[in-house]
Amino acid sequence: MGDHTVVVVGASAGGVEALQILVANLPADLPAVVLVVLHQPAGGHSALPKILARAGPLPSSHAVHGQALKVAHITIAPPDQHLLVHQDTTVLSDGPTDHHHRPAVDPLFRSAACWHGTRVLGVILSGGLTDGAAGAAAIALHGGVVLVQDPDDAAHPSMPRATLAAVPHAQTAPIAELGDLIARLVIGA
Repeated sequence: MGDHTVVVVGASAGGVEALQILVANLPADLPAVVLVVLHQPAGGHSALPKILARAGPLPSSHAVHGQALKVAHITIAPPDQHLLVHQDTTVLSDGPTDHHHRPAVDPLFRSAACWHGTRVLGVILSGGLTDGAAGAAAIALHGGVVLVQDPDDAAHPSMPRATLAAVPHAQTAPIAELGDLIARLVIGA
């Protein structure tokens, strides 16, 4: 097994399509926790767990407060709640919006960096504005690795560009290659 066992993923506009491609390229036996934040409306219902479970081999579900982190499983922030990591459990928070969103990417990334440091692999996908950039910088500061969807490949390149400005040494790749890259970094191949 490689050094990265906590994979945190952030996306916004264009993110559903990007996430589908990403999870389609992850192995069913990925020896890592996968946590996802996608910006979504506060009052809506999210079908994202079903969409991602159909797109790839890993099961997925919305996060439950206080639940143990699950390996080889995609845990998704539910609408109108921040998803955080506290040691080896998920925490849901209805705290203030961050970048006008709840859930937001930065709180997840910062909490993962705080608790898991060098074990974290942060991934920023398509999205508008700058959410995720500060969290990615926190991951890098704590010794984790940051991957970014190539802005030229993203439907909405603002989040990838903001992240690359905050973490210039982040690795970039087209979405079709990110799943394999994650698997290689997690497995240590």
